[in-house]
Amino acid sequence: MKKILVCEDEAAIRDFVVINLKRADYEVVDVDSGEAGFDEFKKALDEDRPFDVALLDIMMPGMDGTELCKLIREESREIGIIMLSAKSQEMDKITCLTIGADDYVTKPFSPSELVARVDAIYRRVSLNAGAGANSKELVSGPFAVNTKSRVITKDGEAIDLTQVEYQIMEYFIKNSGVALDRKSILVHIWGEAYFGDDKIVDVNIRRLRMKVESDPSNPVFIQTVWGFGYKWQSGNGS
Repeated sequence: MKKILVCEDEAAIRDFVVINLKRADYEVVDVDSGEAGFDEFKKALDEDRPFDVALLDIMMPGMDGTELCKLIREESREIGIIMLSAKSQEMDKITCLTIGADDYVTKPFSPSELVARVDAIYRRVSLNAGAGANSKELVSGPFAVNTKSRVITKDGEAIDLTQVEYQIMEYFIKNSGVALDRKSILVHIWGEAYFGDDKIVDVNIRRLRMKVESDPSNPVFIQTVWGFGYKWQSGNGS
């Protein structure tokens, strides 16, 4: 069964979220603090029944959602992480994406938006877990992509990527030399039903450049196509 951790300190919002996720056939574990959320996350790992998705409120007393996101991502590259934020927390949202969150939902939100965003992340987690039947290796310059293990190496060294970062890299390398607009990247990674804007693409690109470029301020591989999107160059001119 689809398993999700909900960490939200406001009881009314938490109850609303839990009801709608249960209606969408999720097994829900809900807590009201970051500390309790991390305890439940670790307990699920120890029992070998890990969460597929974690839904974390940014603003909580004690351990906030940003710190919890960081701790969870340090333990798992596989889990999908969605942040809940208020509209005034723009920089907090960007910070969370930078440290490993996959998406964010801005309050107030509708039940359909929430479930659609969670479903999109869950599908990506499921795809990662079931990968490998038709696996192959893709090579682009110093990079190699093992589509079975979903590991990308640079000069033989594995790069520590989240599932979103992996998918963006795989998409780029499969379309080496092709200018990809932000909308096509958004749809390919987050799905047609994504409710957010394309800013999430730019944030993830900045994060990826920090991991794959020798000089992120002068990228060789992930190049900006001004006014359009991005293009992957192997470093060999294609």
